[in-house]
Order: sequence, then structure tokens, then C-alpha cells
Amino acid sequence: MLINLSVNEEVRARNIQRCREKGIVLPTFAQMADPSTIPADIKEKLKHTGLWDVDPLNLFRITWKNEPTKDGGAFGGVNYIEVPRELTGVKARIFCLVGKWFPTGAHKVGATYGCLAPALVSGNFDSVNQQAVWPSTGNYCRGGAYNAALLGCQSIAILPAEMSKERFDWLKKIAGEVISTPGGESNVKEIFDKCHELDAERGHHIVIFNQFEEFGNYLWHYKITGGAIMEVIDEVEKIAPERVRGLVSATGSGGTIAAGDFLKLHYPNIKIAAVEALQCPTLLRNGFGAHRIEGIGDKHVPWVHNVKNTDMIIAIDDQDCMDLLRLFNEPAGIEYLRKIGIAEEDIANFPLYGISGLGNILASIKMAKYYEMDEDDVIFTLLTDSEEMYTSRVTEQAEIQGEFDELAAARALAGCLHHQAIDGVLELTYYERLRVHNLKYYTWVEQQGRTYDELNAQWYDRTYWTEIPALADQIDALIDSFNKEVLAP
Repeated sequence: MLINLSVNEEVRARNIQRCREKGIVLPTFAQMADPSTIPADIKEKLKHTGLWDVDPLNLFRITWKNEPTKDGGAFGGVNYIEVPRELTGVKARIFCLVGKWFPTGAHKVGATYGCLAPALVSGNFDSVNQQAVWPSTGNYCRGGAYNAALLGCQSIAILPAEMSKERFDWLKKIAGEVISTPGGESNVKEIFDKCHELDAERGHHIVIFNQFEEFGNYLWHYKITGGAIMEVIDEVEKIAPERVRGLVSATGSGGTIAAGDFLKLHYPNIKIAAVEALQCPTLLRNGFGAHRIEGIGDKHVPWVHNVKNTDMIIAIDDQDCMDLLRLFNEPAGIEYLRKIGIAEEDIANFPLYGISGLGNILASIKMAKYYEMDEDDVIFTLLTDSEEMYTSRVTEQAEIQGEFDELAAARALAGCLHHQAIDGVLELTYYERLRVHNLKYYTWVEQQGRTYDELNAQWYDRTYWTEIPALADQIDALIDSFNKEVLAP
């Protein structure tokens, strides 16, 4: 089974006792998809709980449907925005799910829960005697450390030393241990090496939740992110099913892009685009390098990425992302955009755009231009986190590039947005997909202990990927049973 749900009764009993002592109840996948089904007493208590509070009640805020406020708040519809055409310069409509309103300010907290909860309720992770290890290039270890803190268990966060100051400052308050590995965004192998080192040192005292190979990551996005996008499609007027044309997602751990597998079942014309940095074009041309689009670690193909279902690869210049970060956050940039007629409600949304979110929008523009989309066509993408994670990067860019004035703002709008072209775009044939899939061999079979047979199964076995979504119901049944025992007198 791709997610281990075999039950270890002894460990499960310890986890139940711990949750009973701490008053912890766990949300199901069904409740994360539809918070209206959350018990009324929990919703009432959440009205008095801050979004980032280290309170187990916030497990129930692992959803796209939190009221957009940092203090208290209830649930509503999916948090999303439409990027105005005055910014994108294309006819197609581009919608973004907003990750800022998750606990920790990033949607990765959902992926970590998708990995941790099945192990907790089945007894494959011992919350009393083991540490949860969260290898990451950014937000995943934040989400993992946060969920572990809510559950009162120890965690180890691993991320590259060159990630933003904001990430490290927050992690030091939450995680049991914070380990920085050499390099930056592209140095994923160094993270894996540290995991092997910890495994050799600590053995059964740790459980490594590696987002790049944990199918709980894939499952959470398939069910929760995919379902959220479908709700937006139903909510927005005049979106015909045949006009749902694209899902654009930075590859990162390969989890978020799983939402496309769900959407393809319902929208026959949709294309799934995998985004990466031009400075490290692993999928595009088997390349390597370093880049500054934090949160999309690369130089490998994640084990949980269903490459056979990916239609195109889009590479984005990281400098474009940095210039847009300044355009949307420096006074001269905001004033210039206001001067040329960008609506105040759109300006108010600028803090919702993190660096990888800006990359996703640029890739959406490329997709729209590549397929010559018109006014009735719609592309969906994600703002996985927000500017809040990158305030120090704005200051750094000012030190590197100098003052950001009206001329720099005009140049960023024209050069990074309106003049975005179709360079760095590859529409995948069957054998181009197979080429990308085959890259998994070098990381996962040669280095990480996966088997040649399983690698082939991912490509040739028609049931391999379709078996995963059905596991959500089994996990929910385990969670319900677990909760009943926690609450039993």
C-alpha cells in the first residue's frame, strides 16, 4: 500500500492516550474539504483562537476555507483571487488559490498533515517516543514543526541555510531542532543526505516524513486542493467546463500538482503545467543550477509527481520574480500601479503574493500566450504563501539593485509581466514525459532505495495512481475511530 495503514495497536494506544491528555481531536479529509461538517463546539472555540496560535484546535483550520483573518474567524468559501488583466496582459482569466490564510501562512501545513495523520492514527508514528523529521526547502518543515507542536510531539526541521530569515526565526520558536543544510533552494540532495545521517544516528527514535516521496502529500492536494479549485469553478459565473484550460503549479515536492490529476477527471481540455526556475532547468533540459524562487526545490523529480499526467513544462527567470516582489511591495511600485489605474482592491491583494506564487502567475501568462487563449478561457494556479515570508528579500534586493523608482516599476510591469513570452515552454509528447519520468531513477533508485519495479509501475501500471485517492476514506475511518477512543470517558 502506498500509504501504510497497517495498525500497530501498542503505539496507537499511546497516541490515543497522549491526545486524550492534551484534549486533541483530529480533523478528517472530509472536514478539511467541507468545514461546515466540523462539530459546532470546535467552531465556537475557534472564534477565540488566533490563526497561528499553537493550539490543537487549529488542526481544524487546515483548509482553503478559513475566514481571512489572523484572529478568531470562522469558515467560508475557498480563499481565491483573480489577477487583473491590467497586470497579466493576457485575455485569459487567471485565478489563484490563496495560501496565506492557513495556519503558518502557507498551504504546506496541509501536506504535512496528510503525511502525519495516517501514521499517527495507525500507530506507524509514536508521538511519545519518536521525533518527526521534516525535510524541506521551506514551508513544509514549517508546517510539519507546527503540526508536531500542536500534537505535543518533538520535531526536527531540515532546510537549506540560504532560505529566508523569516523562516528560520519562526522555526526556532516552534521546532524541537532546526538543522540547516548547505546551499539554497536547489540543494535537495543535501537534505536527503542529512536524513540518511539522522537515520544512521537515531534509528527507530525518528520517523522521516519526506514530502518528496510521501503519498499523503499527493493525497491531500488531490482531494483538498483539487476539490477547492472545482468549487471555485462552480462559484464563478460563466466558466464553461470546456473553458477550464490550465492548472499551473511549481513542481516543488510534486504534491500540489496532484490537484491536476483530480481536475482532469472533470475538465477534458485542461492542461497541467509544471513550473521550475530557468536557472535550474531539470525538467526542461535535464539541467542543474541554483535559483531564488524559494519553495520549489529541484535538481530531481519528486517520487510523488505523476509525470505521465503532466502536459507541459514552463521555466521562469527568477529575477522576474524578484522584480515583481519589489513592484508589489515597494512604495514607488504600488504608487505607479495605482497611477496607471490598477484598482485599490487589487492593490490590497499584493501582500498575498509570495515569490513562488509570482512564478506561478508568470507561468500562467506563458501558458495563456502559448495556447493563444481568449477571454472565455480560465487558468488556475496557487499563491502558496505570501509576502510575509519574504520581507527581508525586499530589503536585500534594494541593497543589491538600488532604489526602486517609477522607472523601475514601469520596467518591471512591462518586462516581467506584459512582455513575458513563450520561451522556456515545452509541450510534452509521450516520450518527453517518459524522459522526465526516467530522471527519477537517478535519485530514487540509485540514491534513495526505491526499486526499479516500482519505478516502472508508476509509468506502466494503470492502477498505480488511481489507487491513492480511495485511501482518503480509509484514513477518515481510522481518524473517526481514533477520535472516538480519545473522547471516550
